[in-house]
Amino acid sequence: MLRYLYADELRHFPKLATSMYQDRADQFKTRLGWDVQINEAGEEKDLYDDLNPLYVIWEEPDGTHGGSMRFLPTTGPVMINDVFGHIIGGKPIRSQKIWEVTRFCLSRRATSIVAGAIMLSGGEVMNGFGLTHIAGVFDERMIRIYRLIGSSPNVIGCGGEGRDRVYVGVWPYSPADCERVAKRAGVSRELSRIWFKTAFGGNSMQRKLRLA
Repeated sequence: MLRYLYADELRHFPKLATSMYQDRADQFKTRLGWDVQINEAGEEKDLYDDLNPLYVIWEEPDGTHGGSMRFLPTTGPVMINDVFGHIIGGKPIRSQKIWEVTRFCLSRRATSIVAGAIMLSGGEVMNGFGLTHIAGVFDERMIRIYRLIGSSPNVIGCGGEGRDRVYVGVWPYSPADCERVAKRAGVSRELSRIWFKTAFGGNSMQRKLRLA
């Protein structure tokens, strides 16, 4: 199942949180060789995890992490503007209607259902919080993954060469895209909406303030 949790809520799910950060270390440091910091517990965290982001996390039946993604509003510090601003010509993306997604991570045992459900959550977040777009930075390998999932972004900039080549893209909210992702993932829109409503009920806009 999918859980929508702010960083300050992760203390209630220690097993889920620890395995998420450890899977991030495994994916980004071990498998991809990124220059990221790993703590003594084998967890990958960065300064954006200290900003109380919203996480979407696939929880396996044993309570561990299967996959996840991190959301932050572009009105505050985000990687697109702080780290990769040169890729978009030094013109920051800042809007109450656009959030950034980062740290798309899948555990080694994740299935295609997990990847699709996490991407589908982007549509639920846009719809639930009244956003027009989500934006993200991604590498070459993710282009194929997004295509398979059925949710390819509009690329607005790229930079670097070879393994270091990265892209900045935006995903507009599209009910048709949500339906396509749901179909390919084998997750019904009804179930996806239930996961979102279980987390937020009718108070998604009020809980949005936690990110301010």
